[in-house]
Amino acid sequence: MIDVRDKPDLFGEAAHFAASDTLSERASALVEHDILAGVWQPGERLAIQALSERYGIGATPLREGLSRLVSRGLIGAVGQKGFRVAAMSSADLVDITLVRTTIEAEALRRSIRSGGDDWEATIVATLHRLSRSVERDPETMREGTPKFDRLHKAFHRALLEACGSARLLRLHDDLYYQAYRYRRMMMSRFAVHADFIDAHRALADIVLARDEEAAVAELTRHLATTLDVVYGGEEGGA
Repeated sequence: MIDVRDKPDLFGEAAHFAASDTLSERASALVEHDILAGVWQPGERLAIQALSERYGIGATPLREGLSRLVSRGLIGAVGQKGFRVAAMSSADLVDITLVRTTIEAEALRRSIRSGGDDWEATIVATLHRLSRSVERDPETMREGTPKFDRLHKAFHRALLEACGSARLLRLHDDLYYQAYRYRRMMMSRFAVHADFIDAHRALADIVLARDEEAAVAELTRHLATTLDVVYGGEEGGA
């Protein structure tokens, strides 16, 4: 039996629910962790019996946990036949990128208008931690280590943190993890880690300059990089 509480390297929803005593939340966390880690492949059927044996959780809380992931776009319900891991395709990533850009552009505009010194300091701090981690061990970003994943997510969340809308931030979180499987493909193609750092530093600098239109344009370009690299054949730069 696998217990989410035994995993020290969780991030995303799994990290939030790691210590939960609610079986449905633990089930959601475990399945999410394994989807993002590549244990469950795109389009793979998630059989309740197999999941129950793997995680040591009964059928009812498992179904409740899987329903949570359906609402977040990580798996799909297949009529009365059960659940499958969400498929991956260029059309799906185009849609994720479109919606994510729309949501994050609005959140970024609000943050630029409302963010104070603490907001700016958090952006600087998260960028510093991300950059230093990559500089010390560039392979961490190509391998998608949990530490890198957490630092990368923290930076992007920091840009939007002052938007004043819990719902916008929640949508950002969900879309970030929907894009995560594609981003892991992108990160494995990075040739020069300095390009990754430079791209994130450029985004932070424009945001901190409070140039709203330039910041939204740079964010839009930045978010499109995953699509360009995974399906357009370009080398990674963001």
